[in-house]
Amino acid sequence: MSNTAQIGVTGLAVMGRNLARNFARNGFTVAVHNRTSAKTRALVEEFGDEGTFVAAETAQEFVAALERPRRLVIMVKAGEPTDAVIQEFAPLLEPGDVIIDGGNAHFADTRRREKELREQGIHFVGVGVSGGEEGALHGPSIMPGGSEESYESLGPLLEKIAAKAADGSPCTTHIGPDGAGHFVKMVHNGIEYADMQLIAEAYHLLRAVAGYSPAEIAETFRTWNTGRLDSYLIEITAEVLAHTDAATGKPFVDIVADQAEQKGTGRWTVQIALDLGVPVSGIAEAVFARSVSGHSELREASRGLPGPTETALDDAAAAKFADQVEQALYASKIVSYTQGFHQVRAGSEAYDWGVDLGAVAAIWRGGCIIRAAFLDRIKAAYDAQPALPSLLSDKTFADEIGAAQDDWRAVVVAAAQQGVPTPGFSAALAYYDALRAERLPAALTQGQRDFFGAHTYRRTDREGSFHTLWGGDRSEVESS
Repeated sequence: MSNTAQIGVTGLAVMGRNLARNFARNGFTVAVHNRTSAKTRALVEEFGDEGTFVAAETAQEFVAALERPRRLVIMVKAGEPTDAVIQEFAPLLEPGDVIIDGGNAHFADTRRREKELREQGIHFVGVGVSGGEEGALHGPSIMPGGSEESYESLGPLLEKIAAKAADGSPCTTHIGPDGAGHFVKMVHNGIEYADMQLIAEAYHLLRAVAGYSPAEIAETFRTWNTGRLDSYLIEITAEVLAHTDAATGKPFVDIVADQAEQKGTGRWTVQIALDLGVPVSGIAEAVFARSVSGHSELREASRGLPGPTETALDDAAAAKFADQVEQALYASKIVSYTQGFHQVRAGSEAYDWGVDLGAVAAIWRGGCIIRAAFLDRIKAAYDAQPALPSLLSDKTFADEIGAAQDDWRAVVVAAAQQGVPTPGFSAALAYYDALRAERLPAALTQGQRDFFGAHTYRRTDREGSFHTLWGGDRSEVESS
């Protein structure tokens, strides 16, 4: 088999198949391979007219079909299946060849694999791909990590198949070394969890407090999508809420079990944030909200607990409340992105990746699930000040969140008074207030820690670490 393929894809489930088709549609000759040959043959038979495919039955044929340096994309389940495919193909490759993992791998696994393969002279690139099966086919947001040399070989292909932002730039860039790409994809998914939770809370408030029907809420979201909340998630939310179930004639949202599932990347975001000491409370609450929804027995046992008396709003009050919810949603959304970009920065510093936050915002403008109009402004903020400590430090965002805060607070109060859970809105507001506070009660926490564990504390009036002898005279001693 001649080495004519510019890239190869092994693992032809929906994502792998669509990614292979995307490469072929963009003029690349694509070698395709699957553990079961039937999927390989089916792809070529069904989509062979979309471009040039080279079907390979065996691993040896697949590698032989690739031009040097070989570029081999793995699209299988994360974890042991990925390791198994690497172990199968790595012995067939030569120094300078590139293995690309396009799955949802944990970035720590990517770092390990990159180090192991680097010792063999093989480049390993962990690539975050966002946009689902449609994005894989029509243009996803692509987040590749790995060496600069590997991006020189792979980058032009990725830039060709990636989504394009409104200004025409490809939604991909070299994120940084080893696991940087999969780390950024992980945080992307964490922001996605938070964004979806905030939207769900807005829907819940409009229904339970304003008294709107799903169809009316769909129209509200459509209106919001023409303004500053313009985003893919707001757009599809309107579609979901407007949909009627064909079997029952009821609103679709009313016949779906209210138990949200998750694949784990949101949990990873929170776990790694804890390891890095980064507060991502909005993302964490979104993960926990899904967890709460899934504990059906606990919820059933608690359904009879007392709550407040619901108060109906008239039309004018409901319309005013809807406007307040829009403010709360926008402000909370800013906080979610603030927390996510803080985590990307912290990860970049911890692992010496040198991630460009403005570039990350740029490649999230198209293709990915969290694509939103205001990412242009996030990009501009980080381009203007690469060391910007927080999005809330940017004057434009600070002014907007300041203008929204009264309505934001009113929504959180109304939710508490009406018994509507809003962990996302509430956590975002608490984070905002914690950052702007002159003093936090952490001083008392440190005093408690010193009392029961002699953990010491720092003072506001002089340098050093101190410990109070919490006995009779409570004398203070400086700790070394």
